[in-house]
Amino acid sequence: MNDVQHDVLVIGSGAAGLTAALALAEHKKVLVLAKGSLTGGSTAWAQGGIAAVLDAGDTFDNHVRDTMVAGAGLNRLETVEFVIEQAPQSIDRLCELGVPFNRDEDALHLTREGGHSHRRIVHVDDATGWAVQEALLNAANANPNITMLPGRSCIDLITGRNAEKYSGDGRIWGAYALNEETGQVESHLARATVLAAGGAGRCYLFSTAPRGATGDGIAMAWRAGARVSNMEMMQFHPTCLYNLEVKNFLITEAVRGEGGHLLHPETGHRFMADYDAERMELAPRDVVARAIDDQIKRFGLDYVHLDISHQPSEFVREHFPTIYDKLIGLGIDMTKGPIPVVPAQHYTCGGVLVGLDARTDLPGLWAAGECTESGLHGANRLASNSLLECFVFGEAAARDILAHWDELSDPPAIREWDATRVSDSDEQVVIKQNWTEIRRFMWNYVGIVRTTKRLERAANRIRLLQEEVEDYYGSFVVTTDLIELRNLLQAAELIVKSALDRHESRGLHYILDYPTTDEIARDTVLVP
Repeated sequence: MNDVQHDVLVIGSGAAGLTAALALAEHKKVLVLAKGSLTGGSTAWAQGGIAAVLDAGDTFDNHVRDTMVAGAGLNRLETVEFVIEQAPQSIDRLCELGVPFNRDEDALHLTREGGHSHRRIVHVDDATGWAVQEALLNAANANPNITMLPGRSCIDLITGRNAEKYSGDGRIWGAYALNEETGQVESHLARATVLAAGGAGRCYLFSTAPRGATGDGIAMAWRAGARVSNMEMMQFHPTCLYNLEVKNFLITEAVRGEGGHLLHPETGHRFMADYDAERMELAPRDVVARAIDDQIKRFGLDYVHLDISHQPSEFVREHFPTIYDKLIGLGIDMTKGPIPVVPAQHYTCGGVLVGLDARTDLPGLWAAGECTESGLHGANRLASNSLLECFVFGEAAARDILAHWDELSDPPAIREWDATRVSDSDEQVVIKQNWTEIRRFMWNYVGIVRTTKRLERAANRIRLLQEEVEDYYGSFVVTTDLIELRNLLQAAELIVKSALDRHESRGLHYILDYPTTDEIARDTVLVP
C-alpha cells in the first residue's frame, strides 16, 4: 500500500481526461490513472469525427438547432451554445497537436452525418478517434508535469469518510485504485480530482463500447454522494456489424451520410421511407435504431442490410478505408454488396450532473466526457458531438481548477485500504455468471423499446443480485472483474430507476405504456 500525492488526479486517459491533464500541466503536477491500457477507452473507437461549424454556409445557430432537435428538447440551451461556440477553437488546438485531419486542398474536409443539416464533421478518414487519442497521448507523454499510470482499476473516490479524522462533508481527495499487476490497493491523493472514466455501455449484451465501459465513474460518484441525471437516455447505434465471430464492430453513421441505404435483407425494400419519409437514413439515431429494431422483430430477422455499393467503389474505399479493410477480411465487399447490421448500445447520454465549469455536486470533484450529464445531449446525442464535449469540458475543468487553486487545501491523513478481513475467492464463476445475467436482462428488458412491466422485472433482478454481489465484495479480495461487476450493477440500477421515473416517451426513452411526449421537458435527476 502506498500513498501517492499529485496536485491533480485525472481518472481516465481518453479525450476528456487527457485534454484536462494537458491544460492543467502548464501549471500543476498531474497524475492520470487508466484501467487497463492507456488506449483502452472509447476515444480510440470513435470512427465518425468531430462536429464543428467551419463552413461559411453554416452557422452556430444551425448546429445548436440540430443538437436541440436530436436531443428532443431535453438539452440545456446554455450548455449547447457553450460547447458549439468553442468547437472551432478545439479543432485548432487538435491541429496544433498534429491530428492529421482530412483536407480539401487548404480547407478541412467536412462530411455529414445523421441529424446534421450541414456538412460539419471534421474527420481523419473513418478512424478519427484513434488519431485524436494518439496525438493526445504523444503530447501527454512528452509533458514532464504529467505522470500516466495504466493498469489501475479505481475502486472508490476518497472522501472525508476515509480520513483518519472522520468528516461527512463529501469533499473528494482522490481515489483508491487496484494495481492490476501487483494486486495491491493504492490511495492516490490530490487537491483536485477530474473524473473522465467513460460510459456504462457494457451494461448491455450488444454494445459498441470497449470492454472497460462498465460505468465506473458514474457508480463511484453516486456512492460518494453526487447526483446523476437522465440515465435512461441510453443511445443505441443503428448499425453495428452483424457477425458471430467479430462482436462490437461499428459501421459509422457517415456510411449513411454519404448515401448508404437501409434495406430489408429478403425483399430489398428501402424501409426508412416507412418511418421518416423526409429524412430517410439521415434521421437521428433513435429513429433509425427503432426502425431497424421494428423490422427485425416484425419479420423475425437476424439483421438488416446497409448498402452503399451504388456509389463508385473508389469513393467508398477512399472514404471508409478502415471499414472496407475490416469487412474484406470477413469476406464482405461493401463496394459490391450490402453489409449486415443490427443496433447496439453505443453511448451513455446521462451521467454525473455537471455545470458549465465541469463541477459536480462534490467539492474537489470535476467531471468531463461520457460519464457526465452536462446538458449537451438531452434525450439523444447528435452524431459527433461527443468528442467535442470531451475537449470543451476537459478544458473547462482545468480552467476552473486553476482559477480556484488557492481555495483547495491539501488532503488530510487518509486511512489505508483494509484488506485484513477478506480472502481470495475460489468462485470466480459467480462474477462471470452475474455479469452475463445483467447484460442479458438489460438488453431484453431495458433496450430500444421498453414497457413498465419489463423495467420492473429488471429492477427485481437487480435487487436480488445486489445482495449477492455486496456479500461477495465484502468477503473476497478485490479484482478488476469484481470492481467492474459492482459498478455495472450500480449503473444498471440507475438506468432502470431513471426509466421507471419517466412517464413519457422522449428521444432514446421509448416506452409503450407512455407513447406520447410531455409538453415540458424535464430531467430525471436521482439523488443519493
